[in-house]
Amino acid sequence: MTRTPHILTALVASIFLTVGCQTNPQTTGHYIDDTVITTAVKTHLATDGPLKTMAQISVKTVENTVYLTGVAPTLQAKNRAEEIVRQVDGVHIVVNNITVQP
Repeated sequence: MTRTPHILTALVASIFLTVGCQTNPQTTGHYIDDTVITTAVKTHLATDGPLKTMAQISVKTVENTVYLTGVAPTLQAKNRAEEIVRQVDGVHIVVNNITVQP
């Protein structure tokens, strides 16, 4: 009878762990890498002369793929943002969804 609570606890814990793994396939290591990449990208974009004042860009990184969204005043600014992101260590793919609105 004293084993029943232990077995139930182990069963419940394994269910939570299994469900948690299924809802978020990204590992802790990937999450940390992606956070580092996002921070580096934002820093590079914020320190680039024209981009830091002209563009409103959001950055999201998932498994080394960087997604850019937002608004840039020119096509050149949009392309410059993508160039900057491609130079950041750890970035494998850049998805540039920035729209141009003068």
